[in-house]
Amino acid sequence: MSDTTYTPPQVWTWEKDNGGRFASINRPIAGATHDKELPVGKHPFQLYSLATPNGVKVTVMLEELLEKGHSGAEYDAWLINIGEGDQFGSGFVEINPNSKIPALHDLSGDAPLRVFESGSMLVHLAEKFGAFLPKDGATRTEVMNWLFWQMGSAPYLGGGFGHFYAYAPEKWQYPIDRFSMEAKRQLDVLDRQLAENTFIAGDDYSIADIAIWPWYGQLVLGRLYEAAEFLDVESYTNVMRWAKEIDARPAVSRGRMVNRAFGALHTQLRERHDAGDFDTRTQDKLEPAESDS
Repeated sequence: MSDTTYTPPQVWTWEKDNGGRFASINRPIAGATHDKELPVGKHPFQLYSLATPNGVKVTVMLEELLEKGHSGAEYDAWLINIGEGDQFGSGFVEINPNSKIPALHDLSGDAPLRVFESGSMLVHLAEKFGAFLPKDGATRTEVMNWLFWQMGSAPYLGGGFGHFYAYAPEKWQYPIDRFSMEAKRQLDVLDRQLAENTFIAGDDYSIADIAIWPWYGQLVLGRLYEAAEFLDVESYTNVMRWAKEIDARPAVSRGRMVNRAFGALHTQLRERHDAGDFDTRTQDKLEPAESDS
């Protein structure tokens, strides 16, 4: 804990060099910083993303739709390097004025349609293809309950716990304790729900699972923040069971690889333009001299 106490000024002003892993790309204003058109491929859906948990939601959804036989869900996935500020290019901002990945351009209809916010993308795709979301009734409401739970809860896990535990320039006990408590409370919410249900919203796999797994499933599987032991994730036995079951789905394995620019080279498919790319265009194939396989 720091011995100094911070006294907020009367009016906050932005100090560009205030530290932190993402200080170079964070800023208190919106809008584009430079002109840059986005590439466009041949498929009905153009995805601009990075394999963070929010990005993984959408690539898993698209791969699940294709696995289910919905050929109309074919997509091009283009890498957005947020560390280099690609999300502030004019083309990206036109699709997502919030400058956050992922961003989706739906070219399948009479006119191009922009879709931003990962939860909105999941609902849009589910309704378009009639998959992973009941059309009406109590089960649909339950799926939507948990989808919005994820959208509201994950910032505490990512921007709260993950930031102060893994990314902040110094370790401070107060915020780590505060957000660890909340992360564990959320895991307990899921564990209690999954004690009585195979999947998050009942007996069927849905967009609720697709939204929640990239955050909480990957957390308990040891893939986020190197915090599994710290949070005692093994004690959440129902979440662990669910996380492993979803992890074994082929579409989930593929979805995790798309727009991935970190980790082992054989897990990185930085751009995806065809189903065959998983076999031929992972980084271990493109950079054989540096291959991890």
